Amino acid sequence: MGRAPSGDSVAINRRYLDHLLVESRIVGAVRPSTETVLFGHRFETPVTTGALSHLKPGMAAFAAGAKEAGAACFIGMGSCRELEDVLATGAAVIKIIKPYADPDEILSRLACAERNGAVAVGMDVEHAVNVQDDRDSVVVGCQMKLPTKEDLKRYISATRLPFVIKGALSVRDALTCAELGCAGIVLSHHNGLMRWAVPPAMLLKDIRKAVGNSLTVIADGGIEDGFDAFKALALGADAVSVGRPLMAPLEEGGPSAMARTLRAFTDELRAMMLRTGTPDLAHMDPTVIHEAPWN
Repeated sequence: MGRAPSGDSVAINRRYLDHLLVESRIVGAVRPSTETVLFGHRFETPVTTGALSHLKPGMAAFAAGAKEAGAACFIGMGSCRELEDVLATGAAVIKIIKPYADPDEILSRLACAERNGAVAVGMDVEHAVNVQDDRDSVVVGCQMKLPTKEDLKRYISATRLPFVIKGALSVRDALTCAELGCAGIVLSHHNGLMRWAVPPAMLLKDIRKAVGNSLTVIADGGIEDGFDAFKALALGADAVSVGRPLMAPLEEGGPSAMARTLRAFTDELRAMMLRTGTPDLAHMDPTVIHEAPWN
């Protein structure tokens, strides 16, 4: 396998996560709980799905897998009819909407999510512009537009549901999202859309200190197992999103196989919580994380 291209944010993120080490605090530890509350709904795990789209055997199957695992389900692109099918599974769904150039397209999708019982909505702002230049992008034949603050205020106020910004990747953006009235942020560079992006886990402590409990903070990108999940949660995330590791199990084994993968992540997270004396997610302690030399 060749070396990753210079500035490959996916590779940089992997190196950063791998240089984070965890100390043991197992003496006197108790069996931990991974239960959590996100956007007013209780879940068995803080490991959520990533905001994926166009999966086989379908997004309803994806949602069913999340429900079986007791996990929140982020959903990406797709029609209102598809979202209706997804929500009919009973899964707790957060619908992430692309930054379409047509505001009416965004507003109609917000209304569809609210009307059909989504638990939250949001916007994938980092997908508005191209990777190599500053022009607005075209995604699956649809023209995008980078939303202004006024645009975002309009969309946030257009729904009663909690609103999440996906693509925040700095203290500045986190504070701006809080000022706009967002309920949460997803720290993400969308699988490397931004070159040389700071790894989300590197920013977690500073973002948590800056926003306190005013935002739900979700770390996305490069979470490959429950051990990665523990590191992000210990550093300040409320939840972590997992995407690629779920795709093959879903396609090859359906919702139950995907649910087993999510449960395996949660089991690994629980093992790390036990070994660090962490009884529940409210008692995550960043001092258990140590930084080895990183290059």
